[in-house]
Amino acid sequence: MKFLLSLYLEPAALPGEGPDHEGFLAAAGPSGELVGGHVLADPSVGAVTRVRGGAVTVTEGPYLASSDQVACQYVVDCESRERAVELAVLLAAGQAGGVEVRPLMNASGMEM
Repeated sequence: MKFLLSLYLEPAALPGEGPDHEGFLAAAGPSGELVGGHVLADPSVGAVTRVRGGAVTVTEGPYLASSDQVACQYVVDCESRERAVELAVLLAAGQAGGVEVRPLMNASGMEM
């Protein structure tokens, strides 16, 4: 079952500092559970597109009314939700933001 682990941090926190990426990679890499991952650029260089009533809008820069932002995402392939949560805890240790664990769906729906 594949899961997306999204690490949320305060905007002042630098990607790669604080979260235990090395511990996470040491646990998920050799076991074959790590599918991939990315550290995200600052939200100020991003954009959000929306379509409302047929009108397209593009919002530049920080766009969420939140004190935390998605800083990093990993895709893992685990035997269970419990294992995905165990791996997420490695990233969340000591962080104010937290890690969201969400199952990924395939073309026919959830793999569960």
